[in-house]
Amino acid sequence: MSNFLKFLLPIFILISCTDSTDKVTEQDAKDFLAEVQEKAITEGPVYSSAYWIQSNFITYDSQKVAADFSKRGILESLKQARTAATFDALKLDPQDRRALDIIKNGFVMPPPLDDDLAGEMASIMTELEAMYGNGTHCFSEDDCYDLEAFENIIDNSRDADELLRAWSGWREIGKPMKEKYLRMVDIGNKGAQDLGFEGLSDLWFSQYDMPASEFSETVDRVYEDLKPLYEGLQCHVRAELNDFYGDDIVPNEGSIPAHLLGNMWAQSWQNVYDLVYKEESVGKPINITQVIADKGLTEVDMVEISENFFLSLGFDPLPDSFYERSLFVKPVDRAVVCHASAWDIDSVNQDLRIKMCIEKNEEDFSTIHHELGHIFYYQAYKDQPVVFQRGANDGFHEAVGDLLTLSITPNYLEQIDFATATEADIAKQNEVAFLMKKALDSVVATPWTLMLDKWRMAVFNGELTDSELNDYWWELREKYQGVRSPNERPADAFDPGAKYHVPGNTPYTRYYLARILQYQFHESLCKTMGFEGPLHECSIYGNELAGEKLRTMLAYGQSKPWQDALESMIGTREMTGTSMLNYYAPLVDWLNEQNKDRVCGW
Repeated sequence: MSNFLKFLLPIFILISCTDSTDKVTEQDAKDFLAEVQEKAITEGPVYSSAYWIQSNFITYDSQKVAADFSKRGILESLKQARTAATFDALKLDPQDRRALDIIKNGFVMPPPLDDDLAGEMASIMTELEAMYGNGTHCFSEDDCYDLEAFENIIDNSRDADELLRAWSGWREIGKPMKEKYLRMVDIGNKGAQDLGFEGLSDLWFSQYDMPASEFSETVDRVYEDLKPLYEGLQCHVRAELNDFYGDDIVPNEGSIPAHLLGNMWAQSWQNVYDLVYKEESVGKPINITQVIADKGLTEVDMVEISENFFLSLGFDPLPDSFYERSLFVKPVDRAVVCHASAWDIDSVNQDLRIKMCIEKNEEDFSTIHHELGHIFYYQAYKDQPVVFQRGANDGFHEAVGDLLTLSITPNYLEQIDFATATEADIAKQNEVAFLMKKALDSVVATPWTLMLDKWRMAVFNGELTDSELNDYWWELREKYQGVRSPNERPADAFDPGAKYHVPGNTPYTRYYLARILQYQFHESLCKTMGFEGPLHECSIYGNELAGEKLRTMLAYGQSKPWQDALESMIGTREMTGTSMLNYYAPLVDWLNEQNKDRVCGW
C-alpha cells in the first residue's frame, strides 16, 4: 500500500566519480560515504518534494518538473554506484562494505549512464504514473468513471452485469500503457546490465542478503506451507458465490470469475464477506464502518486514533507538520494519485507525511494503521546514516504496517471506545466470523502478492512475446489464485497496467514477505507480553514491553542483514508460514468441515 520514495527511487546525490585506474584507499571509501551522507541530507528533500507535488497536483508542468528531477537523480545515482564499485577490492569495515553494496544495488528501474536514455526513462515513468492517476474510461460522452467510481461499484454491487461493466471499464486504461511499459523495461534491462547484473530480475533479487536462487526457493517453500489454508478458503468462497449467483455465472468447480470478489483486482475478498459467511446466532463482528459513521469521525480523527496506537507503545508523537502537510481527503479541484502511501520527505527534520483519499470505512481505518506503521518505522531509524534509512528488507516495512492491523481486535476496539464490553465479548464468541473477515484480506492476498512479480520477472527476462503478456498474467492468476478473467480479453489488453504497482514500478515481493513476517512478528510480541489466549485475540495496544522490542528492531533500519533483524525480534533467522497457520487454526478446522463434501482445487 505504500510508495515511499526511499525504496522506489535511488538516493539523489551528486558525487565526483573516482577513476577506476587510481589506487583507492579505505580513507577514500570513508570520504565517499561521508559525501553521500551530506549530499543526501541537503539535496534529497528537494527531490522528494518534487515527487510529492507531481503526485498531488497532476498537471503537465508538475510531470515535466518531476521527469527532470528523476532524470538528474538517476544519472547522479548511477555515477554514485560506479564510484562505490571502485572500492570492491578493498577490505573495509563491515558497515562500510554494507553501505557501499547498498549504494550499488539500490535501483529499481535504472537506465544506462546515458543522458538521452535517462531522459527517456524519466519521461516514461512520469507518463505512466500520470496515466494511472488520471485514469478515466467513458462508455459515452456523459458516462465517465475514474478508479474511485469504478471501485465503488466493484466494492458494493451484487449485480453481475454491472460488476463486469465496471471491471472491464477500468482495464481500458491499461491498453495505452503497454508500449511505454515495454520500452521502459528494455531501457531498464540495459541499465541493470550496465551495473554488472544479468538484467532487472537479477538486480531486483540481489537485495535480500542471500543468493537470488536461494531466496526464490525460500519464498516458494513458505507458500507450500500455506497452500492448504488458501485452497480451503477458495473452495468455500466459490461454493457460496455459486449459491448466490448460480451455475451460469460461478461454476461449482474451477476458478472464480475475478469481477465478483468485491475488489478491483481480487486481491482482497472482504467485501463479499456477507455472501460467503452466514452470521450465526452466536457472535457478531463489530461493524467499524458503522461506528465511524455513528461517531461522526472525520478523516483526521481516524488518523489521530491510529497515531494513538503507536503512542500507547511508547513511540514519540508525530510532528505538527505531519497533519499540516499530509493529504487525507481527495481534492475536488484537481487530479491526485489516491493510492495510499507514506512519505519520508526529510529525515533530518522529520518531515513525514501520508497521502491517501480516506474513505470513512473499516478498510481505510485499517489502511491508516498500516501507513502509520511506515511513518513510525521512518521515525525509529532516523538516527541511522541515510544509506541505512530503510527497512531491513523491503518486506519489513510492509510487515510492520500490517502488524498493527492484526491488533485491531474486539478488545482493542473496546479500549478505544469503538465497542462496549458486551459487544466485544459477543464478537469474540464467534471466532470464525472474525477470522473469516481477516482471512478474506490477508490470506487471500498471499498468492496474489507472490504471482505478480513472477509475471514481471518473465517480462524482464524476455520470456514472453508482446502478444503473450496478458495471457500469461491470467495463466498465473489461475495457477496461484484460482481466479480467472470473467470475459475473453481483447488482443490489445494490458490488464497488469490496471494495477498501480505495475506502471508505478513497485516491487511486489515485499508484500508477500510482509504477509508472512507480520504473523511471525505478531506471535513473537504476544509471547513477549505473556499473552496465553488464542493468537487472533492478542492486541499489542498499550503494551510498552512489546513497543520496546518492536522499536529495537525498527531502529536497525537496513544497517544489518534482514536475518539479523528478524532474529532480534523472534529469536530465529528463518521465515516460515507456521505463525500464520497458528493464527488461523480455528478457521482451518471450520473450513475443513465445510468443504468435506465439495470438490476443491482448480
